[in-house]
Amino acid sequence: MQSFADVPVTEDGVDTAHFLDASTGLVDMFGNGVFGFVQTDLRNNIAGVRERFESHTPVSTTLEKLVVAEAAEGTRVAIACLVRLIRGLAFTCKALQNAQADRDAELHVCFKRSYDVVLKHHHNFVVRSVVSLAIRSVPHREDFYTRIAQGGSVDKLDEEMAKWLVGLDAIVVRITTFLQDGNHGRV
Repeated sequence: MQSFADVPVTEDGVDTAHFLDASTGLVDMFGNGVFGFVQTDLRNNIAGVRERFESHTPVSTTLEKLVVAEAAEGTRVAIACLVRLIRGLAFTCKALQNAQADRDAELHVCFKRSYDVVLKHHHNFVVRSVVSLAIRSVPHREDFYTRIAQGGSVDKLDEEMAKWLVGLDAIVVRITTFLQDGNHGRV
């Protein structure tokens, strides 16, 4: 799985192909059914950004270039997908950062904290109720970490996840700032 820590970021921006690979890896890491409420949204938005990237590769080598090129055409399909994708990644990143910071908290608590900060203000009462129920279905912390460690050391996983989260957080902050400063969307 491509780590967000290994996604190239240059003066021109965040490498689109590597970012999409890392994003896909994140969705795949959670497995089938687990975090379904996030996975579907992430998959759909990855597909929207990937479609634009694949059809306009020369002008989409970085996320920033992809956004600028699409905006210049007067369309916003991939931009809207990128805004929602960054939102979902910010939610996931914050939840896993919460889990690393509070090692005694169950995952549903970490994801609830993240939801309240990152996504809640984007949703109406009905969606909030659905998300609240979905968050309660998040697996127990120990089960989740054991599964994603895939038989390896949970301590080693924790170490790698810390690096991965630093990379993801840096990308989320960078793209959020770029989108908002350019009036392309609010994460």
